[in-house]
Amino acid sequence: MTMTLTTTTRITSDWPCQVKTPGSYDWERSATKWLRELVPARYGSYPALIRHPVLLARHAQIQVQHEIRVARTALQTARTELPLLGLPESVIEHTIKLYAAEVLQLQHIARSVRVVTEALVGHSTGR
Repeated sequence: MTMTLTTTTRITSDWPCQVKTPGSYDWERSATKWLRELVPARYGSYPALIRHPVLLARHAQIQVQHEIRVARTALQTARTELPLLGLPESVIEHTIKLYAAEVLQLQHIARSVRVVTEALVGHSTGR
């Protein structure tokens, strides 16, 4: 079962390149390091989150979902709120493109966190 998980997880385009293949030497450490980069620094130093990568992954999932909501809100309100700040149309258009790209990037990160979490859960239950 672990071999299937490893193969399935690794071959998807959602698997982050910063994380080693599940089951390989030190892969959990690479997953933990990557996940710590996704949460605010203070969370990445909490002992419980460091000792339990699955707990860190859960928090990263929540964090990324929150960031998606923030970016969507910024995107949805840009056309009405940014002109009130006196910004030129070119800056507003650029900002809208930036927010749209950020939403897509965050959605990809959310999928990556999901597959890493699944691998960590599979690894911890297989012990």
